Amino acid sequence: MTTDYDFWLFDLDGTLVDIEPAYPRKVMGAVGDRLGVEFTDRERDALWYGFGGTRSRTLAERNVDQQEFWRLFHEEEDPIARAEATYLYDDAEQFLATLDTPVGLVTHCQQYLTEPVLDHLDITDWFETVVCCDDDIGWKPDPKPVELAMREMDVWYNGHHGVLAGDNPSDIGAAWNAGLDGVHVGRRSPTETGRCVRGDRRVASLLDLSSSQGR
Repeated sequence: MTTDYDFWLFDLDGTLVDIEPAYPRKVMGAVGDRLGVEFTDRERDALWYGFGGTRSRTLAERNVDQQEFWRLFHEEEDPIARAEATYLYDDAEQFLATLDTPVGLVTHCQQYLTEPVLDHLDITDWFETVVCCDDDIGWKPDPKPVELAMREMDVWYNGHHGVLAGDNPSDIGAAWNAGLDGVHVGRRSPTETGRCVRGDRRVASLLDLSSSQGR
């Protein structure tokens, strides 16, 4: 980028990695079976990605309790199967290879799912810290998970200039709430996601960012 950063934070799902479509549809189908509801493929995608509030809307239309949905969802999730269905974006691998600054991860993906994904893709050692949001740590756009990552990277408001890149509005909100720049990585078009996300920079690929951060 035109502005050099002392450290980078990234979201995981939808930013650095994504998942083969068959896996989320299979999981959501199994959850629907246990709820006694047959979700269409479009509804399964909406429940997985939650674009533009579609998850809550879909559950409300089917009279499904959200807490029960999430309970069953976590029971149906298989960490190894999810890891094996996850792939790394080519541009993510290329861009992170150019960084010569501390790099951290702040994700809503739970630890029991995140660790197998990082291990399967052999990218665990890319990150100085991995913060998995939860009810105790907080959820983006709450700045607390970002601030925790900054403390663990030893860049906690000591004159460092950092950035958080992610695909979700909550990523940009968390960045701004923590006093960082926010880069929106738009892997999908606004017509698909039903939203247009503001950010200090908006890109379709991490390679659209300047190589000024390179080695």
